[in-house]
Amino acid sequence: MIFGHRAAAAIVLAIAISTPAMAQDTRTVPQSRAEMQLSFAPLVKQTANAVVNVYAERAVERRSIFAGDPFFEEFFGQRMPNRTEKQSSLGSGVIVGRNGLVVTNNHVIDGADDIKVALADGREFPCKLILKDDRLDLAVMKIQSDGPFDIIPIGDSDAVEVGDLVLAMGNPFGVGQTVTSGIVSALARNQISNGDFGFFIQTDAAINPGNSGGGLIDMKGELIGINTAIFSRGGGSNGVGFAIPANLVKVFVASAEGGNGSFIRPFVGATFEPVTSDVAEALGLERARGALVTAVVAGGPAESAGMRPGQVVTAVNDIPVEHPDALGYRLTTVGIGHEARVTVSENGDLREITLRLERAPETQPRDERLIEGRNPFAGAVVANLSPRLAEELRMPTSLQGVVVTEINRGSPAARIGLEPKDIVRSVNGTAIESSKTLESVVAEDASFWRVEIERNGQIIRQFFR
Repeated sequence: MIFGHRAAAAIVLAIAISTPAMAQDTRTVPQSRAEMQLSFAPLVKQTANAVVNVYAERAVERRSIFAGDPFFEEFFGQRMPNRTEKQSSLGSGVIVGRNGLVVTNNHVIDGADDIKVALADGREFPCKLILKDDRLDLAVMKIQSDGPFDIIPIGDSDAVEVGDLVLAMGNPFGVGQTVTSGIVSALARNQISNGDFGFFIQTDAAINPGNSGGGLIDMKGELIGINTAIFSRGGGSNGVGFAIPANLVKVFVASAEGGNGSFIRPFVGATFEPVTSDVAEALGLERARGALVTAVVAGGPAESAGMRPGQVVTAVNDIPVEHPDALGYRLTTVGIGHEARVTVSENGDLREITLRLERAPETQPRDERLIEGRNPFAGAVVANLSPRLAEELRMPTSLQGVVVTEINRGSPAARIGLEPKDIVRSVNGTAIESSKTLESVVAEDASFWRVEIERNGQIIRQFFR
C-alpha cells in the first residue's frame, strides 16, 4: 500500500510482524501525519537547478536531387547547389563543478557545432566542449559564464545496492525537466550498448528519449550515474533503463579538468574472455564468473605482475569481478599511475598480485605513410602497430605489424576492398615488418601482386594484376 496524499514519493512501507524470523526488521507503520506525507520534493528542490537541458545544433549538407545529373548540371550548374540545414538534438546534463562543468552523453552532443544548456530557472548559456569519448558515451562541457553554479556532488556508485531508491532527472521528449522515481534493479550489466563499455547500473525509474545525459540520484542527493540507455521495443520506457556509474564519471571529469585531449585507459597487457560454465567446470570454479586470461603481452604490466594465460581474475581491490567488462571498469576507475590488487584463481587456488596500471606504450614509432603510385595499396594510410595505436584503433594490444588506419575514398585501395584495421602481412612474398618496408615494396612496378592481409584474426590472400 502507498501511504500519503503526496503520491509522487511512492514509498512503500511494510508492516512489521513480530515473528522470530523477522526479529531484526525495523520497518513500522506510519506513526504520525508527517510520516504519512513523506515526499521527494525537498530532494528535487536541492538538485533540480544542477540538472540542465542540453541543446546541440549541427550543420548538415543536403545533397541536391539533381547533383550528378549531367543534364541538370549542364543547364543549371551552380544555380542548384547543395543546401545546408541545421539539425537539432535534445538531451540532458548534470552540473558537477561550480565553475560550470557539465557532464552529458557523447551521443547528445556528437558532431554539434553549437551547444547550449538551459537551467531549471530558465537561464540559458552557451557551452564549450572540453572532452568526449564515444566508447564510454561521456562528454564534459564548460558553461561559458562566470559561476558559481549549483552542483550535484558525485557520489560513490560502489556503495549502491540493488533495491536502493533513486530519482532519474532529465528532459524527456523535450517537455521540460521531469523527475521519475524507482529503485536500482541490477548492477554490473553489460552488453547493453554498441560501445566497448559494459558496466551499467540498471533502474526501473522511467527513462525516455531526451533523458540521455541526465542524472540518476540517490536519497542523499548525490549523483550515482548518468542515464544513457533504455531497453525498449517501441522507443518509450519499459522500466529497464541504464546509467553509467558515477565512479567512472568521476575519473572522466578529472581527466577533463587535467586538460587531456582524450580519455586514456590503463594498459594491462593481457586479453580476457568471459568464463563460461564449461570453462568454470574445467578449471574447478564454483561459479561461471570472472575474466579468463587468454593472452599476455611480453614485457607488459600483466606479465610483470605474474599474470599468465589460464588464470581467472576474480576480484580487483577485493571487489568481485563478474566478467571482462567489469574488470575493465574496475581497472579504469583505479586509474593510470596507480596499483590494483588483483585476485586470480589458478588450479583452484586464489592468490593476489599487484598490477601497475600504465598508459599503453608506443614500442616503435607509428611512422604513418600515405601509399601512392600504381599499386593495390595506393590511397591507404598505414602505420606501425604498437599497443598504444592498437588501443586507439580498438584492436588487441598484442598485435604487431603494419596496419591500415585510413582509406581514401575512391582510391585503388578502396576499390580492392581494403579496410581500416587490416594488417598487411606480406606482398609478393616479402614479409611486411614496417610501413617503410611496405612503401618500398609497392614502389616496384610489378605486373602481378600477391597480397596477404590479416582481418579480425583471419588471413585473406588476394591476387591482382
